[in-house]
Formats: sequence, C-alpha cells, structure tokens
Amino acid sequence: MKVNSPLEVYKYLPGDNCGVCGVDTCMAFASKLLDRSGQLNDCTPLLEDENKDKLEKLEHLLAPEIREVEIGIGDKSVVIGGDDVLYRHKLTFFNKTALAYDVWDTLDEDNLVERVKYIEDFKKFYVGEFLSPDMIAIRSSSNDPKKFADTVEKVMENTELPLILCSFDPVVLRAGVEKAHKRNPLLYAATMSNWQEVADIALEYDLAVTLFSPNDLDNLKSLATSFNKMGAEKLVLDPGTYPTGKELNTTFNNILKIRRAGIGGDKDIAYPIMAVPLTSWLVHKDTVTASYWETVLASVFTIKYGDVMILHSTEPYAMMAELHLGDTIYTDPRKPVTVDPGVYEVGSPTPESPLIITTNFALTYYTVESDLSSNSINSYLAAVDTDGIGVEAAVAGGQLTASKIKEVLELADFSLNEKTSHNTIILPGLAARLQGDVEDMLDTNVLIGSADSGRLPGWMDKNWPPEKE
Repeated sequence: MKVNSPLEVYKYLPGDNCGVCGVDTCMAFASKLLDRSGQLNDCTPLLEDENKDKLEKLEHLLAPEIREVEIGIGDKSVVIGGDDVLYRHKLTFFNKTALAYDVWDTLDEDNLVERVKYIEDFKKFYVGEFLSPDMIAIRSSSNDPKKFADTVEKVMENTELPLILCSFDPVVLRAGVEKAHKRNPLLYAATMSNWQEVADIALEYDLAVTLFSPNDLDNLKSLATSFNKMGAEKLVLDPGTYPTGKELNTTFNNILKIRRAGIGGDKDIAYPIMAVPLTSWLVHKDTVTASYWETVLASVFTIKYGDVMILHSTEPYAMMAELHLGDTIYTDPRKPVTVDPGVYEVGSPTPESPLIITTNFALTYYTVESDLSSNSINSYLAAVDTDGIGVEAAVAGGQLTASKIKEVLELADFSLNEKTSHNTIILPGLAARLQGDVEDMLDTNVLIGSADSGRLPGWMDKNWPPEKE
C-alpha cells in the first residue's frame, strides 16, 4: 500500500457523503479503505464511468505490496499474499498461511481416498471457530502422466479443497492440469530447466504457478521477471527449504530477503512465498522425528513470511500445532477477538440453572463455555461487553462493572425473576470486588465463583444450588 493517510485516499473519492458504502462520510470510508476493512466496490458512485480514472488510481495506491494470489474456486478457495508490513504490530498480517497436506500417485486407491477424506474432515474447535487444513498437494511419485492424471481425478471426486499439482516434468504436470484446470490449482513447479514448458501451461489455463530455485535468489528473480513479461502474474516463489544445519539458516535468510525486498518496493519479487517443511522427511528416517522437525519448520515459516506450505504428517499432534499457530499469528492485533455481548444458553438450562458472568473476550468466553459444557453444567452464560478484555484486566480498568452487567442483561431481555427461580448471579472470582455494587444495582443475590472456570465443577458441587432465604 502506497498511502498511509486517509486524506490521500479521500481526494480520489466522490466526496458527496452519500452513505452508500455503509458509513456516513467519505473520510470515514477512506479510513476503512486504509485499514482494509472496506472495499472499493462498496462505493458504487466510484464505479461509474466518470470516476474511472479515480478508481484506477485508488486501485494502484491501495494495492498491497505483496501481490495476492487466489487458488481454488468457490467457498473453499484460498487467497495468499497481500501483506504490507514486515512486522504485525505495524498493521496486521493478512491471508493466513495456507497449509497443504500431501497425497501421492503411488498410493493405492483405498489409501488415497482415506487420506484425502482424513485431511478434508480434520477439524479442531478453537476460540469460536473450527481450524482445518486449507489445501491438498498431489505429488507425482511415479512420473507417469496417466497415473498422475488418474490420481488427480480421484482426489477431485473426494474433496472440494484447493489443489497443488506437484511435478517437475511438464508432461506429467499438463496431464494433471487437463483434469483439474477448472478447479484453479496451483502448479508446482517451474525451474530453470523446465520454465518455458510450465509457463506455456500456466498461460494456456490461466493458473498460478510456483517458481522453484533452491538457494539461488538471482535465478528466482530472473524466473519471476521472465514469467511476468510473458503475462503470467499469478506467481508464488519457492527459494528452497533445506531442513537442517547451515542450509536451514540460508533458507531462513533467503525468505527474509525476498519479503524485505518485496515490501521495500521491488515488484519483481513481490509475490507470495512457499515453504516446504515436507523436506524434513528426506533427512530424518524416524517418523516421529521427521514429523517433529516438519512441525518446527512449519512454525518458523508461519511466523516468518511463509504464505503457503506443503506438509506430510497428518498426525493430530503435528496438525493441531500447525493450525493453532497460524490462527494465532494471523489474529488482527488492532482489535481483540470477541463474541457478541449477550446471554447464551449452555446445554439445556432450566429455572434452577445458574447465571454465570464472564467477559466477551473470545478466549475467556469459550474457555468458560467449554468447561461448563464438558462437565454437563446446564447454565446461562452472560458475556459482558468489556471491549474484548479478560476478567481481571476489565475489573481493574473499569470495563467490567455492575452497570455493564445490568446493560447486557437488558440487551438480552433477560429477567432474573422470570428466567430463574433463585434470583442469583455468579461472578468470577477475580471480580469479587463487584459483589456489593451488583447486589445494589440489580437487587439480586451474588455468589463469588472460582478464580478460573476449570474449578467451576468443584465449586458448583459445594455451592449450588444456593441456600434459600
């Protein structure tokens, strides 16, 4: 992005404050465009012919420094690249690292289908969402065009996930592309020895292609420049992933150099970067060791600029670590992860069920909700709007107060006298100081719960139901 002030964006907007974009003023819309929470298409007057020049100028000014590349189609498609900064705290990172788990064309059909289904169905619930693999990479181990094409076809029959087609042989690659081109796969890979043939395939079918030049950034840049001049702009750069020793250090530094140059304005290599932690399996014979180091490599390159990766291990201990880290690194630091304020039902609450207070910080809310549901504690759970701050900090900072608790109950139209038979609220242990204020403001009984929700089941056994007055 080549601008950093809303004023620089505003001068290219219509300036009539029509509100079509969803905000009251063009200046507010300029701010949304700048932090990428708004899209140019939201401003319909800007799409009119008379504003064509302004639209083109804004598209140029607001384009991310690292180009975006879309792989796949429909709801399952993934977008990689699109970053503007080297350090997340300066803005945020966009487009989470896409994780592709491999299959290969020498697998028998039953094992192939089983592995594809396992990859597609793997899910882990974390802080309000399910984390799952993004893509499947199909490797040609046989170097047989027909076998590769048949494998691609079988994979497509069993998953809608985006695909990476992997072969250094253009004949094999073309065989796979002829089966899968309508699914917009990523091609892997063009090298110094096959680039012309792979470029022809990419241009013929308008597909994204990975450029592979291990430990030679000059050749990698040369490939990118050549493809760009030919009209192939959907590129991904793979500088090689060496899994151990000094070569690993070289890999790390190469990726840093590419991203720094791209963010710094070198458009010849301002493309998404691929890392291949799968190479760990080439040097470690023990499967646990190979899986461990593959996960370590995936973690390193999730943190440092890997936009898409090819992985092999489908062990839960590997996949969960890789998925969790990606979700964490690509959380927007400008805004806490929150749930909507309100009163939620956990299980099947009755009038005898407790009303438990927590905050709308997603990690806090889902931790409490999980501890309640996993212990079959039917309850009402009130998420108070604390601007996404946890209990202890919200109490100290004044975001969690008696008035805020009253506000969320009114927002949810939740009457203690009508919904419950006990007229009692349970406050978190870290919010004990609010007891008197809540009792006075809501004219209710207040119990002080455990300091953390993991102890709630034991606390409930001793303190619930409350004694009747």
